[in-house]
Amino acid sequence: MSNSSIGTPEQLRDPNYTPPLTQAVPLGIQHVMAMFASNVTPAIIVAGAAGFGFGSPNADIPTINYMIQMSILFAGIATLIQTIGMGPIGGRLPIVQGTSFAFLPVMIPAVAGAGVAGMSGLATGVVIGGLFHFCLGFIIGKLRFALPPLVTGLIVLMIGLLLIKVGIQYAAGGAGSFNMSKPTWGGGANWTMAFTVIIVTLAVKFFFKGFLSAAAVLIGLIVGYLVAHFGFGLVDFSKVGFAANFGMPVPFKFGWDINWAIVIGMCLMAFVSAVETVGDVSGITKGGAGREATTEE
Repeated sequence: MSNSSIGTPEQLRDPNYTPPLTQAVPLGIQHVMAMFASNVTPAIIVAGAAGFGFGSPNADIPTINYMIQMSILFAGIATLIQTIGMGPIGGRLPIVQGTSFAFLPVMIPAVAGAGVAGMSGLATGVVIGGLFHFCLGFIIGKLRFALPPLVTGLIVLMIGLLLIKVGIQYAAGGAGSFNMSKPTWGGGANWTMAFTVIIVTLAVKFFFKGFLSAAAVLIGLIVGYLVAHFGFGLVDFSKVGFAANFGMPVPFKFGWDINWAIVIGMCLMAFVSAVETVGDVSGITKGGAGREATTEE
């Protein structure tokens, strides 16, 4: 077993503690790699539902790449604001921000089969719902008395249970009808890679200590990638050439079209997401720092 340490128990409970750079950088990369797949997956699922996703007959690779780039860009910006803080904005906790699966039940039927043209109503709903979500941030702390751990915990649990299906589908070869209709879906290669990542990650987590244990997810992803590339030849860089080296946000790229059904749905899910955030922050501070989250956080 490895005896390397990334800090004392007291240091690890301090959100402002910074481990040595040689360990902080790999752990930071692990955070990015661990959140990368889940952060871009909603964009891929929405594109697939609209009919222009990867593998579909009408695939629009530049548009999908743009959606993925913006998902990563704004996840990074939101994470910096959350961890560093900007005035009253940001809990200043080491929590990665990103896209949310909670909104998919509204997004998928909103764009089902509509192609790129159907993205205008959804994009407008996202903007309005995002503004509503932003405003909730100023009052959600005052509603904590009505959101005991039982309520927030159950919401986080329900969202997690709903994602089990998505996780299994992606382990089998990908979600979406165009992926699930492939003959390779559910094949031995997909399950072998999935279980390899799970087994390696758990083994490193529980049989090693210190830095290696903390980097278990990164190590599992690397091993899974190597198995996919050298064992099954499934790593394909051919579509990378379609992506620009740098992607800048284009305001209202998909147009502006107010669909009140989408707007109301996004605002309702914004409230659910806000409650989920209360549960996430409370759970992380309790488990990581050994204390309850403050109202400001």
